[in-house]
Amino acid sequence: MSEGRELLIRAIKNGIVIDHIPSEKVFAIVEILKLKEYSERITVATNMPSSSLGRKGIIKIEEKILEEKELNNISLLAPNVTINIIDNYEVVEKSKLDKLDKVVGLMKCDNPKCISNHENIETKFIRVKEGSENSNENNLEEKTKYKCFYCEKIILEDEIQIQ
Repeated sequence: MSEGRELLIRAIKNGIVIDHIPSEKVFAIVEILKLKEYSERITVATNMPSSSLGRKGIIKIEEKILEEKELNNISLLAPNVTINIIDNYEVVEKSKLDKLDKVVGLMKCDNPKCISNHENIETKFIRVKEGSENSNENNLEEKTKYKCFYCEKIILEDEIQIQ
């Protein structure tokens, strides 16, 4: 065996690459995209070295176009990932997902008394933006919070349950 030889993740001809995923979120994204049921080639890599994240994950999905709801679900779980659209082995579009300001019908309220858990209505959440007077200079990675439109329950980023 040759020393220093690196195995590379195979390029895809057409599809998407989700890059810069926090390693702990990779399999949650696989789950919400229902990739276990997908019949085309999928490459999932986690704990890859990253200069910005320390460790990152990458998901490559051949012959796939993400729908808006799928992109929004990814954004809820792992904002700031990069989505690359691949056509004939070339990146034809590259975009970074942002945190959602308004979330409709994607996440579940964890308040058992919330009307959204008892009536046939879409859930609605608004991202809570911290004022500058509340910001902590030492905590650059402040957790995102969402407030339920109906019961005003605050849900932290780590507590989000996708519907």
